[in-house]
Amino acid sequence: MKYKNISPMELQQWLANGEAELIDVREPAEFADQRLHGATILPLGSIAVEHLPKTDKAIVIYCQKGARGNTACSKVTAAGAVNIYNLDGGIAAWQAAGLPVEQGQMSGMPLDRQVQITIGTLVLGGSLASLFLAPAFTWIPVVFGASLLLSGVTGSSPLTVLIAKMPWNQKDQN
Repeated sequence: MKYKNISPMELQQWLANGEAELIDVREPAEFADQRLHGATILPLGSIAVEHLPKTDKAIVIYCQKGARGNTACSKVTAAGAVNIYNLDGGIAAWQAAGLPVEQGQMSGMPLDRQVQITIGTLVLGGSLASLFLAPAFTWIPVVFGASLLLSGVTGSSPLTVLIAKMPWNQKDQN
């Protein structure tokens, strides 16, 4: 069975009626910074059907903007999970709709910005190195451009997973 997307307003109503369980598939540092009230963290890299709550309620998965949520939903529904929903647009859409989030202590830069800075630095550095040092350095921006393309097509980013495992992104899961 395929999962469905749910809007922030629909989810708000489900939560008010006690009809949904929330799973946050972002990384621990992101979860510690802000989350939806009552959410349980289950990072994308470790999500599996057997880790989902045993409930008759709808399970709504969310991330920052929706891509990791889509990936998580696809993964668990392919493994047999039912009654799975993805928060369309993630926690960003929830906030844009004026709905409340629980704020933690800001523990660092958001993961998506860390990835952008890393890729930007390597593309710029590789381009400059290919211009001023040796043409072989052209492969650096080519590899990271291809990585961005693959991430956009698949909705999954190995670099994001790697950066999420860095020590500065490892916080208590609250």
